[in-house]
Amino acid sequence: MTHLMNTYARLPVAFSHGDGSWINDTEGKRYLDALSGIAVSTLGHNHPALVAAITAQAGRVLHTSNLYRMPQQEQLADKLAMLSGMDEVFFCNSGCEANEAAIKLARFFGHQNGIDSPAIIVMEKAFHGRTMATLSATGNRKAQAGFEPLVSGFVRVPYNDLEAIRAIAEHNKNVVAVMLEIVQGEGGINIADVEFQRGLRAFCDEQGWLLLCDEVQCGMGRTGTWFGFQHAGIIPDVATMAKGLGSGIPIGACITAGKAAGLFKPGNHGSTFGGNQLATTAALTTIDVIEKEGLMANAEAIGLMIREGLAQSLVDVPGIVDIRGQGLMIGIELDRPCGELVAHGLDAGLLINVTADKVVRLLPPLNFSVDEGRELVSRLSMLIRNFLGV
Repeated sequence: MTHLMNTYARLPVAFSHGDGSWINDTEGKRYLDALSGIAVSTLGHNHPALVAAITAQAGRVLHTSNLYRMPQQEQLADKLAMLSGMDEVFFCNSGCEANEAAIKLARFFGHQNGIDSPAIIVMEKAFHGRTMATLSATGNRKAQAGFEPLVSGFVRVPYNDLEAIRAIAEHNKNVVAVMLEIVQGEGGINIADVEFQRGLRAFCDEQGWLLLCDEVQCGMGRTGTWFGFQHAGIIPDVATMAKGLGSGIPIGACITAGKAAGLFKPGNHGSTFGGNQLATTAALTTIDVIEKEGLMANAEAIGLMIREGLAQSLVDVPGIVDIRGQGLMIGIELDRPCGELVAHGLDAGLLINVTADKVVRLLPPLNFSVDEGRELVSRLSMLIRNFLGV
């Protein structure tokens, strides 16, 4: 009997300790972690630099609130601005909070430009969070069901479809922004085409709209660059991030540039916990380790190796629709629902996830090794073959 609210169909396993890309349950069984807490444990488990940094900070001060200056927060804002090529940073605690800030910014921008009912174009299969505004922006009817009335002001288009966005611009004069996941994680590891991103950036400029990039899952080096939008060589007006930023310590960020910078003033937005000393120390350390250990290049190389290995291992298997991804965001789409593979993975000592019903999602730590990549390919190929009866 537990008094936990029943919001998750939790798997029958609890973990006690981990090291790198491996984690042990309370019964002593060892698992290869190819999910990293849903793209959160950027450095894997028990990274010595991270443990030392947060331990030392915990011995000094954890939190003072945003009523006061915090040197670590200022250092992290400067670092993220440099890495992104953007201007200002607001810190919060999660991805949905970062996206809420982006939505508020877009509406505030609209009102400042004389639009009384600002609208934001969002994408089919998008996932931006579970608060009321981010849920309304999300393109998952199952997640929205039962929470109506949803927040108004969102216009939905197919992913990767610039012509659909152009068509909306012709008849909807309330649009102020477009919100885009560079890689749709929950939606099934769908990747925005480089030319679509560039065309969208140019069209937003032409229309005077903001471009909001949700980098909550694909940011922090996971795709092989600090931010997913950097593959297309663009800079959005707003970028959001969270998940891997603190390697397990909750922290989110909403970053602005150009016409979105300088919009918020004191009293327009806030967060009690956002960017406190412990969280920003974890994020600064995560960035430092990524740089020192070359983990972005590793994510790109190991991700490619895993995708090629899976393609080779499953080349003759009917039922495989697609193997896709960017860096260490990888999806294997099957021709049927495959949620039971998650439990099969546990039995085989492998942590994976299934999203969009039919897509096996892999999000390993950025320091995943060559040997661990090969082990993942071997174990997962066997699981999929057995599941498909091949």
